[in-house]
Amino acid sequence: MRIQLSEHFTYKKLIQFVLPSIIMMIFTSIYGVIDGLFVSNFVGKTAFAAINLIMPLLMGLSALGFMIGTGGSAIVSKALGEGKHELANQYFSMLVYVSVLGGIILAVSGMFLLRPIAILLGATGELVELCVLYGRILLVSLTAFLLQNVFQSFATLPFFVLQYVFQSFFVTAEKPQLGLKVTVAAGLANIVLDYLFIAVFHWGITGAAVATAISEFIGGLFPIFYFSRRNESLLRLVKARLDIRALGRACANGSSELMTNLSLSVVNSLYNLQLISIAGENGVAAYGTIMYVNFIFIAIFLGYSIGSAPIIGYHYGAGNQGELKNLLRMSLSMVGVCGVVLMLLAEVLAAPLADIFVGYDSALASMTCHGFRLYAVSFLINGFNIFGSAFFTALSNGIVSATISFLRTLVFQVAVVLTLPLVLGIDGIWLAVAVAEALTLAITVWFLVNCKKQYHYA
Repeated sequence: MRIQLSEHFTYKKLIQFVLPSIIMMIFTSIYGVIDGLFVSNFVGKTAFAAINLIMPLLMGLSALGFMIGTGGSAIVSKALGEGKHELANQYFSMLVYVSVLGGIILAVSGMFLLRPIAILLGATGELVELCVLYGRILLVSLTAFLLQNVFQSFATLPFFVLQYVFQSFFVTAEKPQLGLKVTVAAGLANIVLDYLFIAVFHWGITGAAVATAISEFIGGLFPIFYFSRRNESLLRLVKARLDIRALGRACANGSSELMTNLSLSVVNSLYNLQLISIAGENGVAAYGTIMYVNFIFIAIFLGYSIGSAPIIGYHYGAGNQGELKNLLRMSLSMVGVCGVVLMLLAEVLAAPLADIFVGYDSALASMTCHGFRLYAVSFLINGFNIFGSAFFTALSNGIVSATISFLRTLVFQVAVVLTLPLVLGIDGIWLAVAVAEALTLAITVWFLVNCKKQYHYA
């Protein structure tokens, strides 16, 4: 059954509506995880460390998609809630076109940043060259790679950006299941191609990058074809002019998601810098394994936030205060339960997961298992902060949302990762995220309590 944004949501109906978005985010996170899994086991820990060192830069460049997808879906869903369907399509189309152009510009810019960033993070010799090779293939299209750089200006990054944009808009269009199918197809393609290119053809780190590039084309191009024609969703791509005010509102609304991803890129780079100075390549490889599992775990919170945000935005636009209260109450309870389950899973699965990624090196596997068990405490808390930021984005309050994200992903994490290792050594790095999340939770609760009279959600 098709669930509409305007409906009254029970726990069952809310889970049914957001589940496709959760699975979408899990499959999206699989891109990097599968690359790392195959590279670590078939190429070696130096190539594995290279991916982990350069990935924060690539994720930072793709942050445009998170900003426009989440911030744009808020203004589009609000317009739908107000009954302004033509305006919603205008906003939607303009934001997609801006994403394409922005992605191309960022891809070209990224070409010049790969080598200096890798060197700045402490990479030397072969590690630098592997970082640059992996990054360049992800920034240049598969066509350019196969035709020996004939078409170097055709970037895959715009399609990576578009995937994040369309994840939000599929939900806003009341088509989360279709978005799920697209993302699953892209994720499965990445898994199969990683196996072929790395395990069978022995292309090494090049194969990992090419497999990811192909999967990004699948995830970014299909939605363009779907929304370009008549369809059964609430949205369609139409001719649209550049509306600076609407674009500014979308960017302001999504600034928290932009800040989250840019901050995570900076912070992850700082973590790698600390680890390479304390434990060398092993430290970076261990952190990479923990991050891969972390991506999948927090994808549940991110997917829930993406899936529920259009519902919140719709009922806010329609003035349904009672439904806002209902959505907030159910969301906080579900996020809390998920946090407990994920922490327990992390504690139980730490050893087998470490063995899957780096079982060929017993010392590295032991370091990874120990670090992940300390890191797992953060899953009790981070879901509340992720949802809290997304909740205010859906209410078109980009300032509060950005403040939560800025403190969570940059200020607190930088402070603790620079100070805790001085007292606890490498354990301070594994515990840094949990401490930063706890500090952020206090801020999130403060905003929820102090803004309830403005939005009438409690």
